[in-house]
Amino acid sequence: MKHKPHIDQEYPTTNREYKDGLFRLVFQKKEDLLSLYNAINGSSYSDPDELEVNTLGNVLYLTKKNDISFLISGMMNLYEHQSTFNPNMPVRGLMYLSKLYEKYIIKNKIDIYTSTPKELPFPQYFVFYNGTSAEPDQLPLKLSDLYEVPTSSKSPCLECISIMLNINYGHNKELMEKCKRLKEYAVFVAAVRRELATDKPLEQAVSHAVDNCIRKDILKDVLTDQKAEVIQMILETYDKELHDKTLRNEGYENGYENGKTEGISSERENGILQLLSALQELNISRQDAYIKLQEKYSLSEKDAGKYMDKYWKGL
Repeated sequence: MKHKPHIDQEYPTTNREYKDGLFRLVFQKKEDLLSLYNAINGSSYSDPDELEVNTLGNVLYLTKKNDISFLISGMMNLYEHQSTFNPNMPVRGLMYLSKLYEKYIIKNKIDIYTSTPKELPFPQYFVFYNGTSAEPDQLPLKLSDLYEVPTSSKSPCLECISIMLNINYGHNKELMEKCKRLKEYAVFVAAVRRELATDKPLEQAVSHAVDNCIRKDILKDVLTDQKAEVIQMILETYDKELHDKTLRNEGYENGYENGKTEGISSERENGILQLLSALQELNISRQDAYIKLQEKYSLSEKDAGKYMDKYWKGL
């Protein structure tokens, strides 16, 4: 998510094809991915070359890639990252895993039309969640929970289960201790959120979080080598969350707020209220909200200040 108004020239515009996300960037090396696999499965594999990455790229979701998929020791592993809770992940997993198995069958020339059973890799599907809503350390999400209730008692012929793991700092402590890389990722995300909650300008806050983590040897390799890309990804994520939240507020709360809040008599003013509400939900500072309000609605300093005084404190 690009925060266009304040991006310095040292931060290049992110190529839309380069939407791998920070999670995938952090686990791009096989040795780090193997460490995460070992931590989840209680295994002790030491040779990264045993791990075969088979991520398909932009096959299913057009502009959205899945995060990571790989084969190791007879297991088909699908790892996805989510910054918002999504109960539909089993559907996405089903679609992606079917593509992975199709690719595996073709690559290994497996004839599934014979009368003899064929061996296939054992599937595992994990969703790594680090959103801001309160979620348990572990939560199974089932495809069958999304089916319409049948008229009679029947068992579905199809199931896909994704295990959602909460990787916010302070959750799944045992898993974090087993995988240093995952713990550092959680620490970094927490550091960014703390900085974004201050009064610093957005880019300065993110850059400060990155610099502090580098000094503390947290994701030092990634943050040092790809600092500009990391900062840009975070700013893009911020703008997307703000956009989605604003749309939800405008759609769900529009009629409610029109009847509840005195003085809101126009679509423009209601839009201003929803924007400021979304910014506060994202813990954006008053100063950054003031600037965002000015830019979005082309307001003078005086008019923007008037709306800030009217709506910001009472939200």
